[in-house]
Order: sequence, then C-alpha cells, then structure tokens
Amino acid sequence: MTRRKLARKRRVPRRKGDVETSIPFSPYRVFSREEWARLRADTPMTLKPSELEELSGVIEELSVDEVEQIYLPLSRLLNLYVAAAQKLHSVSSEFLSRKDLKVPFVIGVAGSVAVGKSTTARVLQALLARWPDHPRVDLMTTDGFLYPNAELERLNLMDRKGFPESFDTARLLQFLGDVKSGMAVVTAPVYSHFQYDILPGQTLSVEQPDILIIEGLNILQPGEMPKDGGTVPFVSDFIDFSIYIDAEPSVIEQWYLTRFLRLRSTAFRDPGSYFHKFAALAPEHVKALALKIWRTVNLKNLHENILPTRRRAQLILFKGENHRVKTVALRKL
Repeated sequence: MTRRKLARKRRVPRRKGDVETSIPFSPYRVFSREEWARLRADTPMTLKPSELEELSGVIEELSVDEVEQIYLPLSRLLNLYVAAAQKLHSVSSEFLSRKDLKVPFVIGVAGSVAVGKSTTARVLQALLARWPDHPRVDLMTTDGFLYPNAELERLNLMDRKGFPESFDTARLLQFLGDVKSGMAVVTAPVYSHFQYDILPGQTLSVEQPDILIIEGLNILQPGEMPKDGGTVPFVSDFIDFSIYIDAEPSVIEQWYLTRFLRLRSTAFRDPGSYFHKFAALAPEHVKALALKIWRTVNLKNLHENILPTRRRAQLILFKGENHRVKTVALRKL
C-alpha cells in the first residue's frame, strides 16, 4: 500500500468541535463528554452548590454535572502532573546535591474574550486547593500586565487593547521568571475591569504557592525566533500545563453580546464605571456598539493571535452553545 493510500485510509472525518481529527497521526486524543467523565475515577466532589454559584461567571452558571463530568477528571489529571513534577524536582535536586526552593507548578488557561477562561480558572483553583499535596493555589490574570490606558493612548493602541503589543511582556516575563526561580514574594500590577485600567500603586502578591494558575488571551503565543539561535523567552516557557478554552467564534460572539448587555444593566450603571456612558443608551444601540467592538477588536484578535495558539495547548476544552463542554482533547504524551 502506498504512503498516500495509507494516509487516506487512516484519515478520520472532521466533526464540528474536533481538534486535528481530520489529519492522520493527530497530536491529540479526543474524548467525548461521557468518555472524559469516566476518567474521574473515585475523585470526590468537594464543592458545595453554594460555592458553584460564587464560582460562576456573569453569564455562565456552573452546574454540578459540569464539575463532576469535566472538572473533576481534569483536577485528577492535574494532580498527577503536579505530583510527577514535584518528584522530578526532588530527583534533580538530589542529583545536583543541593536543596532548591519550592517552585510552583504553573497552569495556563488561554482562549478568547468571553469564552469562560476566568470561570475555568476559578473552578480549578477551588478543586486543586482541596487536594492534600498542594493546598495553596494562587490565581492571577495577565490583564494586570496590560499597559495603562495613558500609555496605550500615547502608543495609539487603545483600539488594540488585548492584542499582544498592548501588554508589557517584559514585565510579565520577569514576573514569571521570579515565580519559577522560587522567590519568596513576587508582585504583579492589578487591573480593574470596572475602571478598564491598571490601578496605580496597587499590586497582587504571589508567595511561593504550590500551584499558580495564570489565565490570559495570549499566554501561548510564541514570538519571532532569532535567526542567530539566541535565547528568547516566551510566556509559555514558564507554563507546566496549558489549557485552551475553545468554542465556535459565532457562539463566542453571542456570549460576548449577552455579557455586555447584562453588564449594561448592572455594573455599567455605577457612575464610577468606565462604561457608564453606555448605560443610558437604548438596548439596540448598546447591542450595535457591542457587536462593533467584538468584530473590530476581539474577533480580529481571536483570528490573528489567539486561535493560532490552540494547537500549542496540552488540553483543549471545546464548549457548546450552553457553555457545556462537548469534547476534551488531550495532547498525546
């Protein structure tokens, strides 16, 4: 049998939501929701219904089924990864005859605006902190490393907020480098979605957690490699396990519009909100504005910078219209 015929024979028809299943020798193994749920094994449910309500997003209401079928198996997998990393670190330290400081295991959560990154990160933080071997789990977002609005305006980048060039990548890399080097206390800037800007003088401290979950739009994006083979660090170099939250762009658009309209009737009504000026607009005008922002900024960023990084993730959660995860793709070891 020729090589071309062999490839054709092994090709699997692509289904909506599948990852790399239309090409032979896919780097991912794709699980249906039911298949993935069985991998929970005997992992206990440690979250109460009241806690699920607190962990839910603006438009994403967490259910017991979602946690039990999707996030408990994932927390079990991550617990195994953390244990293996801790053992490897201990073995390396013994080989080098030195006692190194504790190094956090870093989990990255990537994906589009409005796809549910923050909800996933919060659920994982709550679940992982209940495992006995890593009780301290910190969570932060890369939003704190956006340039302040004044700097974005100076650079004429306000319309590209969220694009790679709008982040102080050097400062983010320094932060992650300090965290992975075992520094006792590492600080990061604080971003306010309410004020839509960095909060001057405010910082968030990370003090040697067992696990650090970092969520952001562009954390899996590589930069341009130097032709001379020089060292160029990327944010993904500091991530031990990466997760990409995926959904059809048309579905994410609807989530973005729904969230924007809901915030219009809640947070935007506060005079201190950056978006307070939209609260008095008629619903149809607000929807038109939100759609314009989505298509000229967020959708463009998704296609140009975020979606191309999906294949770099170790695990991909593909969500349907109701926010329920439909398939889970795990990179083969």
